[in-house]
Amino acid sequence: MKDLSEIEKSIAKLPEDDFAKFRQWFWEYENEKWDARIEKDIAGKKLDGLASKAITDFNNGKYRTL
Repeated sequence: MKDLSEIEKSIAKLPEDDFAKFRQWFWEYENEKWDARIEKDIAGKKLDGLASKAITDFNNGKYRTL
């Protein structure tokens, strides 16, 4: 397996169209990883406390519109 510096050098050498394809692939890959992590945290009830506090704050008028 290549180390990170070798991967960086390989990416830097990509032609622009291949770099654009890589960038799109990586964006999708990163989002899939993020979604899986959030789903795992939700299933593990790791976000319940934050959600409860947010709802309580909202109900108590502690919010601002964006």
